Amino acid sequence: MTTQPITRDNLLFRLAYFTRRWRQLLDAEFQSSGLTEATWRPLMHLYRLGDGVRQKDLAASIGIEGPSLVRLLDTLIAKGLIERREDASDRRAKLLFLTADGRAAVARIKETVTSLEERLLAPFTHREVDDMVALVTRLDASLNGVRQRGRA
Repeated sequence: MTTQPITRDNLLFRLAYFTRRWRQLLDAEFQSSGLTEATWRPLMHLYRLGDGVRQKDLAASIGIEGPSLVRLLDTLIAKGLIERREDASDRRAKLLFLTADGRAAVARIKETVTSLEERLLAPFTHREVDDMVALVTRLDASLNGVRQRGRA
C-alpha cells in the first residue's frame, strides 16, 4: 500500500488497514505457540465475556456466524482449551467455559499482546495514549449512534 497522508477522507479506511496489520502481527507472534487467529480470538473473547457465556453471544462478540463458531469451538475443545456444557435453564443453549489449559493459553496471549502493545505505543507519551483512547471511545460511541439511527 502506498503511504498517503491520513486525512479525513481516508481516516476510517486507514484505521481498518491498521487493524488488519495489527492482527497479522499478532498472528505471526502466536504461530510459534500453535495458535492462529481462528483460535486465539475466541479464547480472548470468552475470557473477556466470562465463563458460562452462551455460544450465540460469543459468536456475536467475535463477529462470526454460529456454524463457523461451532467448528472453531470443536477445535478448541479437542485441544482441551474450552468445554461446552448444557444450559440448565435452556437445554438447547450451550454454555462455554475456559479450561485450566485455556486459562494458561489466555495468560500467554495476554503477555504477548501486552509486550507488542508496549513496543507499539513506546513512541507516544501517556497523555497521547490517553487522548487516543478518548478519541477511539468517542468514535465507537458515534458508530453505535449511527447504527442505532439506521435501525430506527
